[in-house]
Amino acid sequence: MTSTTLRLIAPSGYPHDRDAMTRGVARLRAAGCAIEGLDVLDRVEHRFAGSDAERLVDLNHLAIHPSLPDIVLAVRGGYGATRLLEHIHYGALRERLAGTSTLLVGHSDFTVIQMALHAKAGLTTFGGPMLGPDFGAPTLNGLMWEHFWQAVTQPEATARWATTTETMLDVEGPLWGGNLAMLCSLIGTPYFPRIDGGILFVEDVGEPPFRIERLLYQLHLSGVLDRQRALVLGHFTNCRPHSYDNGYDVAAVLDHISRVAHIPVVRDLPFGHEADKFTLPFGVPARLRVADGQASLTISGHPHLSGAVSRPDPGTLP
Repeated sequence: MTSTTLRLIAPSGYPHDRDAMTRGVARLRAAGCAIEGLDVLDRVEHRFAGSDAERLVDLNHLAIHPSLPDIVLAVRGGYGATRLLEHIHYGALRERLAGTSTLLVGHSDFTVIQMALHAKAGLTTFGGPMLGPDFGAPTLNGLMWEHFWQAVTQPEATARWATTTETMLDVEGPLWGGNLAMLCSLIGTPYFPRIDGGILFVEDVGEPPFRIERLLYQLHLSGVLDRQRALVLGHFTNCRPHSYDNGYDVAAVLDHISRVAHIPVVRDLPFGHEADKFTLPFGVPARLRVADGQASLTISGHPHLSGAVSRPDPGTLP
């Protein structure tokens, strides 16, 4: 087995749950990863993992570091990555990373970095687990662990899940998406990629149902949804209605958007701020199929690690 070099970055919130970070590092080391960038776990400035300059260096240093890591992993989400977008060295990162097997992975606030790197540099990144909330969870999730290693080590990977969507579907297009609020925050900016004929996946956390609907309407009214082949809905975690809503919950929102959208809407994708989580490359060819209560996403053409990688059973890890 070859050792996998994994570098930690902290472009957003500071790692407040140190026990989770410690567990995540221990588990990844047990899987054969040599961990770099542990210093980011000690940075705190207000609600951020260090100053803007420190967090920016995490990314820009990839363009000039003498050796590239195999995996670049965000430690957590929160807020703060938007501050960095104007100052990322997109040209230098494209020149250094394009065509390599270095994999940038994260979700939540990391979505804006994924969007910007694709729009400005044409780079493929991965929506997937992060150090603290996922690899460092009190109980390691088997689906997350297995699919992560499948996606980052294989030239083709498939995510399969049960869905309440009844429509039969078989479409192909570039896969893209992430956190809904982060996606919508970039509409009208140079950091929102123009992707036509795509398969768009979204998730969110902590937003009341009316805000989820408003964000989906922003994608609809701006024409983004009309340009896609399908919309795939992930987890909407802790998106609870208030008493004023009179039963108007996320399910009601999604029913309404399914009627309003001019494209197929597929539900129940394991992705977002919950333990079950697939690892999904941003911007690569994908095929989405739905039939008989089952959905599948097959991805290909993404960068992946070469050589054998240790993948111990989750139950054997610390």
